[in-house]
Amino acid sequence: MSTSELIRQIEARRPPAWELLGIGGVTYDKILNRVTIEWHAEQRHCHSVEGHPRGGIVQGGIVTGWLDAAMATACLLRGEYQIAVASLEIKVAFLLPAHPGLYRSYGKVVRQGRSIGFLEAELRDSNDVLIATASSTAALRAKNPAGTSPA
Repeated sequence: MSTSELIRQIEARRPPAWELLGIGGVTYDKILNRVTIEWHAEQRHCHSVEGHPRGGIVQGGIVTGWLDAAMATACLLRGEYQIAVASLEIKVAFLLPAHPGLYRSYGKVVRQGRSIGFLEAELRDSNDVLIATASSTAALRAKNPAGTSPA
């Protein structure tokens, strides 16, 4: 299956949480071997809103969700959507606050074995300023022919 077909599958099966997180487009760069996902941060994603000159600070769990989605999507594409990806641990470094606006998370697979994947991601704002980084260890499970993970 081609990368564009895989991305169409991922876009068609967007989890409801992605809408909550403010998802935009999903792309894949073969040269850099990474997934890019656009996110639209809104005031509803923020804490510290009242009186904040930039509309608030995006809650850390939202930022973590953006990073996690990019890492998992990179793994799904590499596994040609035949695996399920479950985070075992995620480490996030919050370097700068995120505010309402456009962001991009970049996810890649550092190493992938049969049952464990090591993943990394970055979050950058619309000016390409690095906002946060993440690394993750994920459990990988083959999907059954119906496209679901075994119990």
